[in-house]
Amino acid sequence: MMNKRWLSLYHESLHETTTVQSKSLYELLLQTQNKSGDSTALTFYEHKWTYNQLVQMAEAFASALNQEQFQKGDRLAIMLPNCPHYVFSLFATFRVGGTVVQVNPMYVARELEYILNDSGATHIVILSDLYPILEQVRDKTSVKKAIVVSLKPTSNLQLSEGDERFEEFVRIGTKAAPKVDIVPEEDIAVLQYTGGTTGVSKGVMLTHLNFISNIEQTYDFMYRVRDDMPENAKIMNVLPLFHIFSLTCANFLTVRIGGNQILLPRFEMQEVLETLKREQPFSFSGVPTMYVGFNAVGQHQKFDLDKIKAFISGGSSLPVEALETFEKAVNNQICEGYGLSETAPVTHFNPSFRERKAGSIGIPIPSTDARVVRETDIGIEEVPVGEVGELVIKGPQVMKGYWRKEEVTAQTIKDGWLFTGDLAKMDEDGYFYIVDRKKDMIIASGYNVYPREIEEVIYQHDAVQEVIVLGVPDAYRGETIKAYITPKPNTTLTEESIIQFCQKYLAAYKVPKLVEFRDELPKSAVGKLLKRKLRDEELQKQNTNQLS
Repeated sequence: MMNKRWLSLYHESLHETTTVQSKSLYELLLQTQNKSGDSTALTFYEHKWTYNQLVQMAEAFASALNQEQFQKGDRLAIMLPNCPHYVFSLFATFRVGGTVVQVNPMYVARELEYILNDSGATHIVILSDLYPILEQVRDKTSVKKAIVVSLKPTSNLQLSEGDERFEEFVRIGTKAAPKVDIVPEEDIAVLQYTGGTTGVSKGVMLTHLNFISNIEQTYDFMYRVRDDMPENAKIMNVLPLFHIFSLTCANFLTVRIGGNQILLPRFEMQEVLETLKREQPFSFSGVPTMYVGFNAVGQHQKFDLDKIKAFISGGSSLPVEALETFEKAVNNQICEGYGLSETAPVTHFNPSFRERKAGSIGIPIPSTDARVVRETDIGIEEVPVGEVGELVIKGPQVMKGYWRKEEVTAQTIKDGWLFTGDLAKMDEDGYFYIVDRKKDMIIASGYNVYPREIEEVIYQHDAVQEVIVLGVPDAYRGETIKAYITPKPNTTLTEESIIQFCQKYLAAYKVPKLVEFRDELPKSAVGKLLKRKLRDEELQKQNTNQLS
């Protein structure tokens, strides 16, 4: 019997399980419209849309899709930066029972071709700037129609026959689309493609109920326990909507609370800071590199960051040094959470109603079970408190499976438990800590080494802005530890100074043997540091050396 230590930490208003109404995501929007129709739903620069207007746009788009013979279960791809058209397209697709395919707008032609073919998308909503990329691969896909969004004048863009501009397309929606029966437990709302860090990218099948459950679970844990949230609360969203963190925690949750989602298309530091000062949102969600960036600018008070009530961090682990620097500057806590595309995404969160433990991902949210396990000769066993093992999750937010990949699904979900691939530990109180990715663990001279532990130490160096640590192939040790570092502006660092610094705080076998300085480290579109790109570089170097 699993000991759910974290339950004793729950706020008095929280229960072990969350009550979830079986409904579609479009019904979620309609429920908010019924309560808050005239409230602002979206803000995009100087333009605003109420919930009534959001529903009108979604209905018009859904009507046009219906006239296009878009059927329940068909897939519509969205390849846009954050903008209102993204939200209109999402809810319109749900309205007609379709499935949204999330596409990173930074994809090149080869990557776009793969996603479109794997998903079988028949329609795509795409930014005008990206339309030429689609045209390169169009003939190799099942896309019948492109609906093109222009955020700036592009009168000279020539569209292929049958494609239309967004504004023209919604105008053909003159007759309401027929009602579609959606089975929330079974019908797929979104195909959320993973980053492809282990081979080809996989489409995570997330049902309407996966999302509705996670929205309610997160709402209970994050917002219902608070008494300081205003009506039509402003929620800042600069995280890209194609990322699951943004889709659920900034978009769907804002709809759930009847809030005003302030959209920005990209993270440009000055624009973000000025928007935060002007709008003073109730909450801001970011990835660690954003908070590291705020600290580098160092003008927290000037931009009124101390007036924001809730700071949330996710996507990857936030270095403790960066967390503490930011919190001291704004006199407020950052609440770190944890989740995966496969869990829609939230499973753990640091409670605002308890003391936050730096470096922890917090405790499981309601209706979520979590264990730390290891494989033994006799099967899967739970490890003792404080020991490292693989984090496994069970709850209503766990995906239906991977799109058309039954074998991989069976390897990932066993007896209802999702095997995350993350190495973790749980403390006596029930707080969880991510130690590292299972595949990122370095085995150097027979020792298990966790890169995150070394990264946390290096982040404590005054001249270090960002760091990635990984294992590179070594004929003698198996793997050698290498640190890639971006120094802070106007500082001087040497390989020797980093190694000496690490020697003070780490056992000899954990100290990096190699150090490389870079002006910038590779990041994903959401701002997450990408180890795989550096790993690929190292493998390519090794292959080149062997050939020469």
